[in-house]
Amino acid sequence: MKKIFLYTAIILPILLDACKTEDYVWENYTYTAVPLVAVNTSKSALPTVATANTSFFDLGAANMASQEFEYALRWEGFGRTEVTSIDVYLGFYKAPATGNPPYPIAISQPGGLYPTATQFPLPSRVGSADKLYETVTQFPKTFTVTAGQMATFTGTDLSKVAQNDYFLFKFILNLKDGRRIVGFQENVCDEARGEVGDCRVGVRFRRK
Repeated sequence: MKKIFLYTAIILPILLDACKTEDYVWENYTYTAVPLVAVNTSKSALPTVATANTSFFDLGAANMASQEFEYALRWEGFGRTEVTSIDVYLGFYKAPATGNPPYPIAISQPGGLYPTATQFPLPSRVGSADKLYETVTQFPKTFTVTAGQMATFTGTDLSKVAQNDYFLFKFILNLKDGRRIVGFQENVCDEARGEVGDCRVGVRFRRK
């Protein structure tokens, strides 16, 4: 009886493999790293929440151009892979007519830790509106930039920005094994769900 069971245990996987008709991409998965950011909330012109990865410029302030946005960038490879550099992109985006996240930022309950809404569009992809800002090789890296500096870099007229328009930093990871991670899905970096990565970080324009 034991011999029959052993032979079955050996032969069954072979038969199942022989019956297989499809090869799926997810069967050949590999591990990747994710970018992580930490926003300096004390620099925000309006109250914000650290887990939202969002800061604010005050549209009604006379010194709006000199207001600062600051965040620190690092990465996490979970002991599986390493990052050699991160390409940081910056773009300016007009607010959509609908679907902007609520303000003040609402926090989920129970727990009171994460925002109830995604703060910027997902999935995150570098597009035509984004320009390479810097390639970072030393981590953590702190970025401190003013509204005026970002406007100059992106060719944005600050006199024409409106409520909920925003600057957005996006990241492309260059891994030690030669892979280049150019996009991230919701299950990697949705701040409303407390996902493990931070694939973009931004600063919105609002009035107090």
